[in-house]
Parts: sequence; structure tokens; C-alpha cells
Amino acid sequence: MTTAPPPDSQLRGFLAFLPAGLRPYALLARFDRPIGWWLLYWPCAWGIALAGGARDHWPLFLWMLAGAVAMRGAGCVYNDIVDRDLDAKVARTASRPVASGAVSVRGAALWMLALSLVGLVVLVQLPLRAQVVAVASLLLVAAYPFMKRITWWPQAWLGLVFSWGALVGWIAAGGSDGLALPLLYAGCIAWVIGYDTIYALQDIEDDALVGVKSSARALGDQVRGGVGLCYATALALWAGALWIVRPDPLVFVALVPVAVHLAGQVATLEPANGADALAKFRSNRFAGLLVFAAMLVVGSAP
Repeated sequence: MTTAPPPDSQLRGFLAFLPAGLRPYALLARFDRPIGWWLLYWPCAWGIALAGGARDHWPLFLWMLAGAVAMRGAGCVYNDIVDRDLDAKVARTASRPVASGAVSVRGAALWMLALSLVGLVVLVQLPLRAQVVAVASLLLVAAYPFMKRITWWPQAWLGLVFSWGALVGWIAAGGSDGLALPLLYAGCIAWVIGYDTIYALQDIEDDALVGVKSSARALGDQVRGGVGLCYATALALWAGALWIVRPDPLVFVALVPVAVHLAGQVATLEPANGADALAKFRSNRFAGLLVFAAMLVVGSAP
């Protein structure tokens, strides 16, 4: 029996001080769960840093952080509108505002539009080429909520979506053409599959009951090895990207801290413990910081 994780929507931090009418909308955008926008933001920051834009293009870090918060919120609202019937059947997500009826579908749609307008403000701050690449991601975002009904690996599709910021950040910072960016992006995808497989462990029993597919269900008893393989692949691809930017064996040392961190996640993972899975998932915010440090050091080297 899987140990139950905490409910998905909780009135924590500043949300508890909001007027009662605004709280469901804050919960709908997951403002109570900043881990989501951190995970969306880190690939953006990695792309800027590895492209060598930390000094000349530093405002991009702030703009893309604002964009990550707004667009992650908009994406969550869209996901909850599409998944409202499924969410109502899963213990962890039944309290989400749309699934529970606290926010109407119309109200959620208007809130999604408002958040998207914030994203539009961020978009116009980017160079034209980066704008085009950013807008192209909307096709992937629109399809994501349906992937859990189609494939056992919706986590791979999420990887395409949540890693897209690496492309936008690199291009916005004027990164050069070559293999560094594809390797960075592919590494991000592998990382996302790994951590979102851990996240999916929380719902593995409910998902089986309602027929939702996930990599956690597909891997079964091999989930620890599967996550480990994803993380190892991510590290190898990131190492390749660093090497192309700066072909010096010392660049591999920059990835040692995050390699140790990710190995620790895998070694201590308790697949049947939902609370542990949530904690391991959230620890990827720190993993992202460690990768950022590596990208910043290598990308800023003379």
C-alpha cells in the first residue's frame, strides 16, 4: 500500500492571507507549489548561462523567471480544465479548484487568459527568433494533458515541454549553432522524465483504478533503475554540451555535485512511499541550481 502524499492544493504561506475569493485562483495556478515554476525556469537559465549570456544578457534571467511563473500557472489551469473529471477521481487531486467546483470552467479559462497575457509581456522582451521558438512550444503544451490517455510515457512529452526553455534561453542569449544546444535540450528531457516518474509514484494506485497511464506504472518494480537510467543519460548529455562549449576535461568536474545529488535521490528512493516521492521530486529544485552553477562556470569562462 502506497503511503498517501499530502493533498495537491493547500493554503500555505501567503495564500492563507489572500481574500477568500482569490484563494481558489491562486491554488489553480499552483502558487502554493513554487517547485513547478522552478523546474520550468531552470532550463531557461541553463540555456542563457551556457550560451555565455550571463553578463551581457542578465535581464533575461529575470524576464524568463517571470515568464516561467506565469506560463506554468496558465499551463496548470489548462491542465485542470482538461483533467477535471479525472482529477475528481484521484484522492490527491480531488481538491483542485475546478475538479471540486470551487472555480467554474469559465472562470478558470478567464484566469488562464490573464496569466497568458503576462507571458505575452515577457515574450515581447525577447529577440524575434527566440519569440518564434517560444510560441512554437504552445503546440506541445496544448497536447500534454491528453498524453496520459494515449501513451505510457506522458513524462516524455512533459520533458519536451518543460525543457523548451533551454532552447529559448540559448537563442535569446545569442548562443552559437552546433551540437551543444541539442545535447543540452536532450539532457533536460531525460532529467524531466526521471523526476516526473518519481512524482507519478504518488498516484500509481489511483492511476491504475481510473486508467491513467504513466512511466511509473510502466516501469513497475524497475522504477528505481529507470529513474537512474534517465538521470545518467541526462548527465552524459549535459557533459557533452559542456565539452562542446569548452573542450577541457575540467568541465566534467562541474557536474560532480549534481551527479552526487541525483545518485542520492535514486539510492534512497522509496517507491511505495508517496511522501518520500514528493520530497525527492521537490529536491530537483536544488538539482537545477547545481546544474545552473555548472552551466554558468563553463559558459562564462574566457
